[in-house]
Amino acid sequence: MSIEGHSSAPGANMIVEHYCEHRHADGIRCKEWGGWGNSPSPAVPTRWWCWEQFPHKTFEQEQALRRKLETAEGGKIIQ
Repeated sequence: MSIEGHSSAPGANMIVEHYCEHRHADGIRCKEWGGWGNSPSPAVPTRWWCWEQFPHKTFEQEQALRRKLETAEGGKIIQ
C-alpha cells in the first residue's frame, strides 16, 4: 500500500480510536467502539457513541434496534 498523495502535515495520517461516551447507571463507561459521531459545528469537538447508545437515531432506526434487541433477548428488553 502506497502513501503517495497522502498529507505530510503533522498528525494528518494518525489513527484516532474513539469509544462510546455513554456511561451506564453504575458509572461504568460503555466499552463498545464509537463509530457514530455528532458535533453541532466544526468548532465543537465530536462526541462518539456506539449504535445502541447513539442519541440521534430516527424513529425508524430506533424501532429497528428495538426489534433486534427483542429478538436477541427472546422478547425481553434490557435497558
